[in-house]
Amino acid sequence: MRMDVYMNLAVADVDLSTPQRWELYRVLAEPLRLRLLALAAEEELSIGELAEVLVEGQPNVSRHAAALRQAGLLADRREGTRTLVRLAAGASADAVVADALASGRALCEKDGSLLRVAAVLQVREAATHEFFARPGKGRADGLPPEMGAYLAALSPLLARRALAVDAGTGEGRLLEVLAPVYDRVVAVDRADAQLARARERIAARGFDNVALVQGDLDSPELRKAVGPGADAVFASRVLHHAPKPARVVANLAALCAPGGALVILDYARHDDETMREQADAWLGFEPAELRRFARDAGFEDARVTKIPALLRGDGPDRHLPWQVMVTKKPENRDRDGAVRGQRHRT
Repeated sequence: MRMDVYMNLAVADVDLSTPQRWELYRVLAEPLRLRLLALAAEEELSIGELAEVLVEGQPNVSRHAAALRQAGLLADRREGTRTLVRLAAGASADAVVADALASGRALCEKDGSLLRVAAVLQVREAATHEFFARPGKGRADGLPPEMGAYLAALSPLLARRALAVDAGTGEGRLLEVLAPVYDRVVAVDRADAQLARARERIAARGFDNVALVQGDLDSPELRKAVGPGADAVFASRVLHHAPKPARVVANLAALCAPGGALVILDYARHDDETMREQADAWLGFEPAELRRFARDAGFEDARVTKIPALLRGDGPDRHLPWQVMVTKKPENRDRDGAVRGQRHRT
């Protein structure tokens, strides 16, 4: 008989001599079960831990726990090879069960079982402390291999994350960041060789939310893939390769939805002429230049921030000064100033 049936009978103020109530009394007539029930109300414990606390054999504890579980007084859950036991939700609302819990707790206080619960929990904690006290085997520098999980955890903090565009994706390094965060990512590049490497990365990571497009930033194929516009458009170290950077920013702007963000990561002004051998058309940009490109493309509130040296990786351009500009495309507004056509995630 389940606990909800017992409770309904109690609430209905029926004759306690009914077979159902006598069955409940029979289950709770064993002192060991009273103690077990009280301990399960105190802490969720495994059958093995309960046997240790009760100073009883594990098969005996398991048998009595099964009787309480069949009566609806205990709930259990599997965790690997262990079975963890706890008091069933709402069980203590029954007056008979509440009295049984009080009696069981008194027995546990008398025989020291409650104190042994604390000792069992200390053993759990000691195992955790011992594990994390061991010397680490990984490298202290570099990004953690589980970075994707951290990014996915941060994703709900973004108000708009339906679609991102990776402009000039190259071999797809930025996809490691964008794919775990955005529902959908469109990555574009002109070079087939670069897209082939990006495709390998996507397959290796299992990024099923990334679409690759070969072409220019103003190509019809890309516009079709992006549709009404992206929530965020990223251009990582692309602008310094462009003969006309202002035009590139204008093309990026066309890919942004109203209210969407543009993120440009590029070099600050430098004097390393050897970078021209890397097809660099420009030796970086002044922050004011980036802000002007954004303003001329219709963006507002452009902010430029320096990137610390520690975050520049280990590539051939790590010695250069890096900066990032983040700016936002204005919302479409009606004559009365209300936002019009804004997309919301469901």
